[in-house]
Amino acid sequence: MEKNLKSMATVQRMQVAGLELFYKNGFYNTSVDDILKELSLSKGAFYYHFKSKEDFFISILQNLVVRKVYSMLIEPIEGHDNPLDLITNCIEDALQTAEHNENDYGFVLSNFISEFNGKNPEIMKYLNDTLKIWEVNLVSSLQKGKFNGYVDRHIDCEGVASYIMSSYIGIRSLMVEGTASALRYRYMQQLKFYFKAMASKQTA
Repeated sequence: MEKNLKSMATVQRMQVAGLELFYKNGFYNTSVDDILKELSLSKGAFYYHFKSKEDFFISILQNLVVRKVYSMLIEPIEGHDNPLDLITNCIEDALQTAEHNENDYGFVLSNFISEFNGKNPEIMKYLNDTLKIWEVNLVSSLQKGKFNGYVDRHIDCEGVASYIMSSYIGIRSLMVEGTASALRYRYMQQLKFYFKAMASKQTA
């Protein structure tokens, strides 16, 4: 039991450090030796837990990236009647977290999608599946908002979800090199205007 817990703690530590390196430098610019140096591990210790760098990266996607996206962008808007205020607050919270992160290199999911697109179908499937879960959640939340009379019935929920996702990914990219607080503020003001236009006339 103690040995298993120790092994799990080691894997967790490896995954957290690995994600930081992949996020900062990219998958292809990060070698197994870079990971070992960061963690002060031997190659034997690494390959005891993972078959390859790719296997290691997939474990990071499964255990860290999906959870991160879920906890920040999906879970906060699940199971509520009025999605517009919740989506607004959810995105603003996520952007504030990024604004105060000194090691912010953009939106981790979109960074990896850009890097792996056309290069690794297996990893792209994990990334696209995570993106799809986010999209489906947004669409279902907006549809529920329409049903409950908070969102105008003529709104294209799929189109709105695509806009929210693409604009969020875009502003995260701009915030890396720009004035993060000013960009976040302006973006959120425009998003609020957009949502106000979508609100049902009965609740607007």
